[in-house]
Amino acid sequence: MLTFKRTTSDNPDFEKLVVQLDTYLTILDGEDHAFYSQFNKSSLLKNALIVYENENPVAIGAYKEYDAETAEMKRMFTLPEHRGKGIATKVLSELESWAKEENYKTALLETGFMQKDAIYLYQKLGYKIIENFGQYQGVENSICMKKNI
Repeated sequence: MLTFKRTTSDNPDFEKLVVQLDTYLTILDGEDHAFYSQFNKSSLLKNALIVYENENPVAIGAYKEYDAETAEMKRMFTLPEHRGKGIATKVLSELESWAKEENYKTALLETGFMQKDAIYLYQKLGYKIIENFGQYQGVENSICMKKNI
């Protein structure tokens, strides 16, 4: 059974999965990892979500304010052995609902061009590719996406 916990990024279970996410991204991003990691600091995220299966943390996601009407989705990760079960879809849906509760109208996100499964998931859930925003402008390896929520 899956349970969802709204928390902050200083939750030990969230931090534990962030370590695994960063290890995964180090491999995927290769030489570009140092550039991306500066924008993916997980500290001080006040809107973090942990998914538990039988009390074990198996997935995370978070968002932060981009501007008064826009939430930027961050730190989406599901343990490899739990992928393919629809958990990431549920995480993103829950984050969008939470952001809507806080009166955000739009969700933004950035992902790497090598993360084909993530790109497919986001597009399937209604995200559209946009011009790179903020710190990702001019970064060829970044794919930025947007959705009205």
